[in-house]
Amino acid sequence: MRKIKLQMTISIDGFVKSKFGGPDVWDNDVTDFCVRNLDNVDAILLGRNTAEGFVPYWKDVAANPEAEYYSLGKPLTEIPKLVFSNTVKDNKLENTTIINGDFKSAIEKLKAENGKDIMVYGGVKFVSSLIQYDLIDEFSLLYYPYAGGQGDTIFNNLTNTLSLSLKTCKAFPCGIVLLEYKKCL
Repeated sequence: MRKIKLQMTISIDGFVKSKFGGPDVWDNDVTDFCVRNLDNVDAILLGRNTAEGFVPYWKDVAANPEAEYYSLGKPLTEIPKLVFSNTVKDNKLENTTIINGDFKSAIEKLKAENGKDIMVYGGVKFVSSLIQYDLIDEFSLLYYPYAGGQGDTIFNNLTNTLSLSLKTCKAFPCGIVLLEYKKCL
């Protein structure tokens, strides 16, 4: 069975989007982790809002070998994307498939198919829904060294306790801390 893996950046006080923003401290070590985190992935799962910026941005990065995040842009462009939307009628995004209807059933079906794992990247509302319906198996949370005080969180739709088991804890020289968890059975 395939796993749904989430990778997100979060402030130390738990916000994905903060009213105040935060410092851009991302470095090559974090980029290397993100590339390795895609090793056993054969699909990227996105909501429509995220996909509209994500797909063209990473395509531009992958097209420029001199780009700062080129090593990450290549796999993010080459791995097929699955985009959930009930509003997109004409898909203009390269290397993407639009899936509509009941996303919970569709994701459960994807998980039951043969293949490698599926990586999820934002947005907040989409990821919150995935967490609410208990569809994420592993969490790779990259905590930034700042607090925003307020903003959007991916855990705001929880109706039950989410029990996780720590797999990895790694501090990067730039100050970002990776906490990787798997869902407790």
